[in-house]
Amino acid sequence: MNYRKKSIRDIDVKGKRVLVRCEFNVPMDERGNITDDSRIRATLPTLHHLLEQGASLVLCSHMGRPKGKVVLALSMRPVARRLAELLGREVIFTNDIIGEEAQAACAALQPGQVVMLQNLRFDAREEQNDLAFAKHLADLADVYVDDAFGTAHRAHASNHGVTQFLPGVCGLLIEEEIRLMGDALDTPKRPYVAIVGGSKIQDKLVLIDALLDQCDTVLVLGGMTYTFYKAMGGTIGDSLFDADKLELVGHFMNRAKAQGRHIELPRDNIVADRFANDAEAMTVPAGKIPEGYMGMDIGPKTIEDYSAIIKEAKTIVWNGPAGVFEMENFSAGTRAIAQAVVDSEAFSIIGGGDTIAAITQYGHAEQVGHVSTGGGASLEFIQGRDLPGIACLLDK
Repeated sequence: MNYRKKSIRDIDVKGKRVLVRCEFNVPMDERGNITDDSRIRATLPTLHHLLEQGASLVLCSHMGRPKGKVVLALSMRPVARRLAELLGREVIFTNDIIGEEAQAACAALQPGQVVMLQNLRFDAREEQNDLAFAKHLADLADVYVDDAFGTAHRAHASNHGVTQFLPGVCGLLIEEEIRLMGDALDTPKRPYVAIVGGSKIQDKLVLIDALLDQCDTVLVLGGMTYTFYKAMGGTIGDSLFDADKLELVGHFMNRAKAQGRHIELPRDNIVADRFANDAEAMTVPAGKIPEGYMGMDIGPKTIEDYSAIIKEAKTIVWNGPAGVFEMENFSAGTRAIAQAVVDSEAFSIIGGGDTIAAITQYGHAEQVGHVSTGGGASLEFIQGRDLPGIACLLDK
């Protein structure tokens, strides 16, 4: 993939209307209050730069998964309200996306003014990458800027189709993502260690498949561990596993050995008799989980093993927690891995919603090399795949 894309630093936007695809899919409580505005704050440098250069802004984003229907609980209005507070200026909100209200508001824009469109996914044509819908979006502005890395792995109307009608460049957030991750992964310093956990076994096996061609060691942890041990003839009790992937897991182990790579599996696990924080828990050797118990975290011997490997690493990619970190009694593994990553001298890339939530919860988000804003997008970037939302932007 070509990472050398033009950004807002490379174009003149004075007097122009700029359509900005933002990542404003923020969590809200049942009263419609935003509970975490970090995604809004992350785009502020891009918005300030454009406004300082004399542009007017047409902002668009999705919220949740309304599947083409108008769901009032997923309106962008609270985002527009919060953004106005952060920018220190009015943000005009339109109740439609490409209708008369939006068209009139955008046509009347003066330099320094900001419009926020309604939730893009209230129209099913957004996710269909419908070119007619993309053309209507493009007609609202003169230039297109993509600053939503989290959707870059999907070809939708607002981040792909629109570039057929407007010149497109990346915002400062995407520019930083592709620069930091591109530099680290194109010529990684070694040892290069990947930490792969979580419970989405299908996605993570695809990731491991790609990483075996790139990194020196893969540390496997979290919910996917039990599929590996099941494939190796171990007992996993009531633990999560994917029966359809047992043969594939065995193939990965053989391939790693043939390529001189290392796939490390836990030596021990913390198991529980039920999925609850106050469940009866004990430590058992990995692959020897008794009936009636399920794996919930890595054990102390695994923490010791993995921490030693992480300490020697020079490049680290971490995607997926070590266990059920949301429950305090089963968070020790994820907490220890986070501390080991912070203590290492490696450049570390943290991706995936759960992993980012964990490292933020432990206060380490500012202490690692790079926390990616894209879950699925960062996974595909690490695998070396083209991201359609970036590939369509203008080359330097």
